[in-house]
Formats: sequence, C-alpha cells, structure tokens
Amino acid sequence: MTRTLILSALSAVMVGLGGYVYLTASQSADPMTSQPFMAASAQESDDAGEDVAPAEAATPEIMEMAIGAEDAPITVIEYASMTCPHCATFHAEVYPRLIENYVDTGQVRFVMREVYFDRPGLWATMVARCGGEMRYFGIVEMLMEDQREWVQGQPAEILENLRRIGRRAGLEDAQIDACMTEDFARGLYSQYEAHLEEHDISGTPSFVINGELYSNMGYSAFADILDGLLADAEG
Repeated sequence: MTRTLILSALSAVMVGLGGYVYLTASQSADPMTSQPFMAASAQESDDAGEDVAPAEAATPEIMEMAIGAEDAPITVIEYASMTCPHCATFHAEVYPRLIENYVDTGQVRFVMREVYFDRPGLWATMVARCGGEMRYFGIVEMLMEDQREWVQGQPAEILENLRRIGRRAGLEDAQIDACMTEDFARGLYSQYEAHLEEHDISGTPSFVINGELYSNMGYSAFADILDGLLADAEG
C-alpha cells in the first residue's frame, strides 16, 4: 500500500466496502458522511426490531493505544490497516514473538496506529476501540486473524461480521452502537491525518522504532534492530 493511496484517502470518499477496493483522488465527498457506519447500523437495528443504543452508553476516548512498560528503552510504533493482508501476516507471524520476547520483558513499548484505506478498516478500528484499552489489542488480533472472513460481502454483511467479533470479545450491542457515531469516526480520521503529518508512511505495515522509520520486515530483521538498540543503550 503506497504513500499515494494514503494521501488520496485524505480527500476521497471511503468506498472500499468489500475486500481491498482502494480510493481514488477524483472522489471528493466527505469520507465520514458517505454511508456512515451508524446509518447502516441503525437500519439493521430497525429491521431486527431492536432499540437503539441507550444514551448512557459512552463513546470511547480517542487515545494512543500502547502496551508495554512506559519507561522501556525502545518504542515501536506500528502503522497498520485492519484490511491490509500484509498487516494480518505480520500479526500472525511476527507480532506474538515481539510481544513475548521484548514487550513482556520490559524492553519495548509497542504502539498501534491505524491507517484507513477504506471504510471497513475504519469501522473495524471503531469496534476495536469500543473495547477500551483493556480489550483493544485482543480485538485487533481477532480482526487480523479473521480478516479474510469479515471483509467479505456487502456493507451490511461486513457490519454484522464486525458486530460478531465485538460480541466474541465481550461487547454488548448497545456498546457497539454507541461507538459507531459520526463524531467518533471524524475524531479517529483527524488523528490519522495528524499521524501522517508526523511520519512519512509509504505502506502498511510500517514501523517507527525509536524515531526511525522502517518498512515491513520479518522477525529476524526486527530482532536484529531491537537487539542493536538494546546493546547501544547498555553500552
């Protein structure tokens, strides 16, 4: 996924509703108001005869999602799209070993930053963040593991697939509904734009390790970089 696609996303309609249909610069409608999640979600609730989310259900605070010791000598920032197959591969093959060998040992603080190429990727982020800090990374792993299944179908099917993942993670329908608001979507998208201003991301997954940008890599290459930084810190 290229830097051109990322930049196009900032001014385009998010129309990649099924699979990996990406954005084009010629599309100019507001990315957050064209068939927003909340509208489709409300229609599904009406069809099922369910009540809308209660007023007391809270929208999550938009914050940096991170795990690991705050005083770890290394900070790794992952830029990933929930609909990116390469990101799913990273989370299946590399991420668990990084967590076990570097995050759990207090050597790395791992930060997750979402990239939005399509609306399903944004919707998936909204579901993941609906679980708060305690459930976020677990839901992300579920989304990555089941990516090929939940991205399939029409918008309503994708939405219901995401709802099922949310339920599996222990979320109630009312909680999910409260998270699927236009304001929350806009807030997440604004955060995404700010992140792109901070780092020149050319593809996903990308990693910023102690301030230096790296492209996708396997575990051995990752470990070599981390071990070198740890050796420098000790020396």
